[in-house]
Amino acid sequence: MTTELADAVVEEADEKMKKAVERAKSDFSSIRTGRASPVLVEKLVIDYYGSEVPLQQIAGFTVPEARQLMINPYDKSTIGAIEKAILNSDLGLNPSNDGAAIRLNFPPLTQERRKDLVKVVKGMAEEGRVAIRNLRRSARHDVESLEKDGEISKDDVAYYEDQLQKLTKTHEAEIDVALAAKEKELLED
Repeated sequence: MTTELADAVVEEADEKMKKAVERAKSDFSSIRTGRASPVLVEKLVIDYYGSEVPLQQIAGFTVPEARQLMINPYDKSTIGAIEKAILNSDLGLNPSNDGAAIRLNFPPLTQERRKDLVKVVKGMAEEGRVAIRNLRRSARHDVESLEKDGEISKDDVAYYEDQLQKLTKTHEAEIDVALAAKEKELLED
């Protein structure tokens, strides 16, 4: 009997769980904190001469002030398309166009809006934890299948289930740490 297949199942689960954590952290970064950040707009899709392109590929970003973001298109003729994409997004920002660049002014967040954003971030964190648990369940099923096929023993199954549980707790803790940091960032004035 060999445990190489079970080792591979646990390794694959670990890799997928790491990706789930990264996805949750990426989702957190898309939540506005009142500070200007290119992360909020760089993935916006712009209609660039008939093809859809992320904003980060056709413009540079600068943050001249804490609550202001400047978008400097490499091709000035795209300013209208960039402005349109920002207005159509759910960011709630009004772009200011000076012909060469676009300025986005971020209004300060109200305390009520901050609390709403914390709820949104907590929901994102829970989605990340659920994704990790689903990966654990899938890997556990794969390990149990190996036992049914006679590849590993019952003791091996218990060992690998324990390994999967430890990975799950570790990755959920990473999400919790990122959540706490984002909550602190959202609630500070």
